[in-house]
Amino acid sequence: MNREPASWLLWDGGCDFCRRAAAWVERHDRAGRFRVVPFQDAPSPPMTLALREACGRAVHVLRADGRVLVGGRACVFVLHRLGWRRTARVLACWPLVSLVELGYRVVAAKRPLFGRFLFRGD
Repeated sequence: MNREPASWLLWDGGCDFCRRAAAWVERHDRAGRFRVVPFQDAPSPPMTLALREACGRAVHVLRADGRVLVGGRACVFVLHRLGWRRTARVLACWPLVSLVELGYRVVAAKRPLFGRFLFRGD
């Protein structure tokens, strides 16, 4: 079996919205494609001082091939790996990926507001 090693999904462990989103990923990750870890608890490696600082601002995916995805692009990658391949391919295309990034920034800036109705009771 030629399966890609798990990618790290690093999220803010101090954020309830992020905790629920991470739990959603874990529930849907039946193939074990992600190591879902609050960035505050991530070991070194892969955690570095610079990465810890960056993770405080946005979700990060550390791919098995060494690439790092941040924010909206990280979310699109997660969707792809969880099986929503067509949706992820469409969202990854320009100009939609720019809208995904904008949407990510808006939701991240207003996590308490969006946390009231996103990732509730999934």
